[in-house]
Amino acid sequence: MNSDVIRLLPDSVANQIAAGEVIQRPASVIKELVENAVDAGATEISIILKDAGRTLIQVVDNGCGMSPTDARMAFERHATSKISAAADLYSLHTMGFRGEALPSIAAVAQIDLRTMRKDETVGTRLLISESKFESQEPASCVPGTNLMVKNLFFHMPARRKFLKKDSVELSHILREFERLALVNTGIGFTLIHNDVTLHQFGPGTLKQRIGALFGKNLESQLAAINTETSLVKIDGFVGMPRFAKKRGAQQFLFVNGRNMRHPFFHKAIVKCYEQLIAPDSQPSYFINFEVDPSTIDVNIHPQKHEIKFEHEQAIWQILEAAVRETLGKTQAAGALDFDSDEMPEIPLFDPSADTKAPDEGFDEAYNPFRPAADNGPASSAAARSWQPAVKRLPHDWDKLYDNFAGRRDDAYVAGTQTFDPVEAAGTLDLDNGPQSRQADGENLASPCFQLQGSYIVSSSHRGILVISQRRAHIRILYERYMASMRSDTMASQSLLFAEDFEISASQSAMLETMLPHLQSLGFRLERISSTNWSIPAVPAPLAGVSPVEVILDLLGDAGAASGIEALQSPLALSMARHSAVSNGQTLSAGEMENIVADLFRCSEPSFTPDGLTVMTVIDNDELSERFNG
Repeated sequence: MNSDVIRLLPDSVANQIAAGEVIQRPASVIKELVENAVDAGATEISIILKDAGRTLIQVVDNGCGMSPTDARMAFERHATSKISAAADLYSLHTMGFRGEALPSIAAVAQIDLRTMRKDETVGTRLLISESKFESQEPASCVPGTNLMVKNLFFHMPARRKFLKKDSVELSHILREFERLALVNTGIGFTLIHNDVTLHQFGPGTLKQRIGALFGKNLESQLAAINTETSLVKIDGFVGMPRFAKKRGAQQFLFVNGRNMRHPFFHKAIVKCYEQLIAPDSQPSYFINFEVDPSTIDVNIHPQKHEIKFEHEQAIWQILEAAVRETLGKTQAAGALDFDSDEMPEIPLFDPSADTKAPDEGFDEAYNPFRPAADNGPASSAAARSWQPAVKRLPHDWDKLYDNFAGRRDDAYVAGTQTFDPVEAAGTLDLDNGPQSRQADGENLASPCFQLQGSYIVSSSHRGILVISQRRAHIRILYERYMASMRSDTMASQSLLFAEDFEISASQSAMLETMLPHLQSLGFRLERISSTNWSIPAVPAPLAGVSPVEVILDLLGDAGAASGIEALQSPLALSMARHSAVSNGQTLSAGEMENIVADLFRCSEPSFTPDGLTVMTVIDNDELSERFNG
């Protein structure tokens, strides 16, 4: 009996295992194919999609092309033209080097490849299905490569089932396309989905590419960063602090023409904005690093997004200094764009010009110290007298001083509300849950006062109750809006002037998916172009609040939410954030009492919908310890 149990896996099985790491969704296929086109020296790349990549992903480039032998070898596992020895891993100048992308794609889809080198007259066509070569024959084609990936995961129902809706997959593709287009500004790109051109632009600068992808308005919000040392050259753009966003900030890092995710460098950038933007806001940035290829390791993750730097700590310090210098130059007056034609018209100074004094009429006979009945233009001589008339104050003024006539204690009692907010909520115990009410004879007086313009302070049977006024109002409004949505009473209100806004293509695709549900919740949105929208009507509770900011918040919070129920909570939260009182806003005694009372009627008064603490209690034992210590 043979006791050997270890066997060599067939190439088709090994390729499917590798595909699980490299090919996760259509966006992964596009990334690998475009990077191959870049390595082939292409100056024009077209991406054609059907059904968000499920049915067809076609990448056409004008690169160097392949010979018939190279075309077939490209689909063999670990076959690559990028490296020939292990030492080459430390001097990489290409996007790909593993030799896994094409075999992995061929293992999960049907391949139709047509390619020809520039110095040849006849190309080759190659057909592959499920890692099996079906045919290879000469074909007439243009120089470069035309690779079609058809029916992704067609023989893997489990993988295909986990793909999201077309609109969600398209948003992932658009985000990947943005990264590829930003890092390869010298290449012209075209993106077509279901016969609709989503993007088309030629070679240009990084700033032009940013404007083409995210809108011209973003260009004016950026400041250039540029520094060069013996370790690293850093250039690109950082967003000016006043344009920081709570949602949807564009943040991109590149190294040697490659996209990367680097939380350590992200932290260095955000640290520079600590005292310049709100804690819940994020700046936009587009920063490229150029380093010696031997000082970085890109062979960490199959998708090559994670990069290891040899001089990470030193580059952190250089990056932080460069960002701080840029922000210091632009913080006071903003960045100057010398390419802009929109310059203010400043009139020339003419010293001989006769400037007239403002003609303001006034009554010379008016005397503020005389009674209103005695003032008038007729008695100008008496009006010029500066002797104030001694008369009794008007009767209406006496009412302002009525409270001072009463006893101080009586006035204090009259202005307070005699209930304990914790008791009013069913004696909420922030630590142990509800408790039974205390005896009716207990003193429940608990006047409210405002602390630092942000907190409402009251007393309870447990000690001192401190409530964040903004977070409490967010919780109150959130539950009101949710109740209105669930009862289908969210009315729509037309705006006097429709508000137009521009978003990225990936956000536009996501908004298109959410559109029917937003309309049922009271929004009316109209699409002007691929990335421009208009809002003619909003839900009635949003009157006086910027609907554009609500939509941007919603795009950031809702993500891939596809049902109306999934949109209700982020929409209600976004509306509550924009409608709630702000920190630093002065509240009257009645307003504070209403917030406290409404808060304890909520289903969860202790936390905001996104999990932030609303209130805290300084208990009696802690107070006793502080005074006895």
